[in-house]
Amino acid sequence: MDLGLQRYCCFFANQIFMKHQAGFVSIIGKPNVGKSTLLNALIGEKISIISPKVQTTRHRILGILSKPDYQIVFSDTPGIIEPRYKLQGSMMQFVNESLQDADMVLFITDMDERNHDEALIEKIKVIKSPVLLLINKIDLSKNDEVAKKLAELKEKTGCAEILPISALNKFNLDSIVQIILRYLPESPSYYPDDQLTDKSERFIAAEILREKIMMRYKEEIPYSIQVDVSEFIDEPDIIRIMAEIYVMRESQKQIVIGKGGIALRNTGTAARRDMETFFGKKVFLKTFVKVKEDWRDDNRMLKHFGYNNE
Repeated sequence: MDLGLQRYCCFFANQIFMKHQAGFVSIIGKPNVGKSTLLNALIGEKISIISPKVQTTRHRILGILSKPDYQIVFSDTPGIIEPRYKLQGSMMQFVNESLQDADMVLFITDMDERNHDEALIEKIKVIKSPVLLLINKIDLSKNDEVAKKLAELKEKTGCAEILPISALNKFNLDSIVQIILRYLPESPSYYPDDQLTDKSERFIAAEILREKIMMRYKEEIPYSIQVDVSEFIDEPDIIRIMAEIYVMRESQKQIVIGKGGIALRNTGTAARRDMETFFGKKVFLKTFVKVKEDWRDDNRMLKHFGYNNE
């Protein structure tokens, strides 16, 4: 047989019989333990917004990691809390939905005792999918403290898989993937190999602006804000975006705008720069601030913002 033909036949046979794995992996845990940082580090792109404030993530956001022999579809989810209003109830529904179709669960915690109380441990025990328990932010603790925490949580949770990591410093991320692949089923890919997330560009633009608001404002403002991109026009050389920022009170509107509009302009400038980096082209961003009282408990508004299907 001709050597070139032989090589082609071997390549074709490998393509047919090569094992390919694909599945869904849910990332859950309490607020501020590093779920979004972990997702972004695993994917290699900033898919989920990040801030030091709790409840930054409000939706279920898919991050898709595609390699020649596997595809892992990660779900970043809101931090687990006891809901106090309808928005938070919808956020917890996203967490529950992510567990229903998960082939595996990454339950992420850290060294803080408050983030692995008895309620959390009981929740881990009732998850039906295989669970990999991750202890994040170990770079902030001593080695003996980490070893002690590993042994303690392994005994309390009964998890067969438990791993210390630093999502920020990308420590042990390869180990996470290797453990996942031990549980992922053989399957073709669910998404095209060049797709990084299930979210639209319009959604990502809104999240980038909301991240800047989370970072720049204090007290109740970040938790009273919702961003809605009402216009997203992608032209050859520029993207034109119109965004509406919803608050719950007139006093909050004045704070967001700032004296002479300076606060809103600065926030918009910071958001526009990040948008240009993400989309790879010039962005024109225009923002408006609107008051909608108690939108967090308004079913119609929550549906409009994509938080429920009622």
